[in-house]
Amino acid sequence: MTSGTLCRAWAMRETGYMEQNKKLSVNHIPKDQQRSPDYQLVIPSLLEKLSEVEEITEKVTLQHEIPDDDRDNLAIAITELTNNAIMHGNKFDFEKKVTISFYFDNNEVCVYIKDQGKGFDPTAIGNPLDPENLLKESGRGIFILKSIMDDVQFQVSDQGTEVKIIKKIEHS
Repeated sequence: MTSGTLCRAWAMRETGYMEQNKKLSVNHIPKDQQRSPDYQLVIPSLLEKLSEVEEITEKVTLQHEIPDDDRDNLAIAITELTNNAIMHGNKFDFEKKVTISFYFDNNEVCVYIKDQGKGFDPTAIGNPLDPENLLKESGRGIFILKSIMDDVQFQVSDQGTEVKIIKKIEHS
């Protein structure tokens, strides 16, 4: 099974929250359809580890000849999600881990970022463009991710949150 099939099979339920014609969904990952990641990084919940995540992301996307713009967008998304997992999910508890798993296919990159926190409701995050949210210091990450990724999905449980991002790739 290709990672593209895995990525497409992952979406099981939509929340109805739509923005910029992209769906934000809370899903269940069918365990029998998983494969081993092409690359996986497990880090403690320390912000100092973000540079390591950025370095690995750069290395593996270069190895797979991902175009510059797509590589930059993946780096932004993975760094943002890892930062959120450390800060909001695991609440800086260095004993809790963040797992980043990369799946490469010919036409897309699928990355999962999982924390060990208590989970959250991604549909409860307001639209950052609404007037009451314009001056808030946070709450734009998911909005930005949705603008640079082709799909952003969440699996939320009391054992943590797993976010899946998909970036479709057009090789020249």
